[in-house]
Amino acid sequence: MILPTKKLPPENSLVYLGGEVLRLLDEPKTISRVWQEFQESRIRKLGLDMCDVPFDWFVLALDLLKLLDAVDLRQGRLERAS
Repeated sequence: MILPTKKLPPENSLVYLGGEVLRLLDEPKTISRVWQEFQESRIRKLGLDMCDVPFDWFVLALDLLKLLDAVDLRQGRLERAS
């Protein structure tokens, strides 16, 4: 789940998803804006009709980033940790 396995492709692991989220954090953004940009990025990158990652996996990726001290939530906006 956190790392890829035989049955979990790398692009669906939480580490990979967290990396995608970090790439989107060029400035502080609301969670809903990051979620929207994340979906658009996945659709564009993988050529899908709709995002293949459910919101709960997105939240788990955010949890992992917070546990690793990679992101902070300040004044309702998500940003890279300093």
